[in-house]
Amino acid sequence: MSIMHSTGHCAAASVTLFAGHYGSGKTNVAVNYARWLRRAGEEVAVADLDIVNPYFRTKDSAKALAEEGIRLVVSDYANTNVDFPALPKEIYSLVAPPEAGNSSTRVVIDVGGDDRGALALGRYVDDIRAGGNYEMLAVLNANRPLTRTPQDAVEVIREIEVACRLPFTGLVNNTNLGQKTTPEDVIASLPYAGAVAAATGLPIRFTCAAAPVAAVLEGRVENLFPLDIQRLYYMT
Repeated sequence: MSIMHSTGHCAAASVTLFAGHYGSGKTNVAVNYARWLRRAGEEVAVADLDIVNPYFRTKDSAKALAEEGIRLVVSDYANTNVDFPALPKEIYSLVAPPEAGNSSTRVVIDVGGDDRGALALGRYVDDIRAGGNYEMLAVLNANRPLTRTPQDAVEVIREIEVACRLPFTGLVNNTNLGQKTTPEDVIASLPYAGAVAAATGLPIRFTCAAAPVAAVLEGRVENLFPLDIQRLYYMT
């Protein structure tokens, strides 16, 4: 994968959080990132904090994650009609400081959409800060209605930071049009991501594209991250 040598994620943060606007694709990015870490030989756990969106969750990939040896921590109410903001106590042990004996596990956290969803992260922030080894990545999609401009994206980023009391450390450019995304769409999104980076002072950690599109873009986009697209639980 193209990001391996340029960003060195496997030797980096023990806790990686993905947050962003609704429809940014953060859940799909989080699942793919966890799988990439696992394939690089890491012990990996995924925690789903998205108590807002019941339609697109890491639990949709539970079987695939288990088959790859990735631990999934998710509310018992995920993928049900129960509107109950309960989060597993196991998450506390995952984000506990290294002295608690958890330092060998790479933890990937899918944070709920926008500032409302990010509120759920607040209860874990003290432990994450105490651990001192995290990265929080803002997932960008220029094709979503409320983040079409860099200014709008920056506003969402700041709202999430205030809500969860944890600053972002980097950006993920996941601009796409679903199955209609072309290599040209990805190339066209680079100035947008660059503008958000300039406005926030945050680095672009990687740019995502579905695997077939990424294959065409290899060598043309820096820190390219191919994605296997996650299917929703109600799809056959």
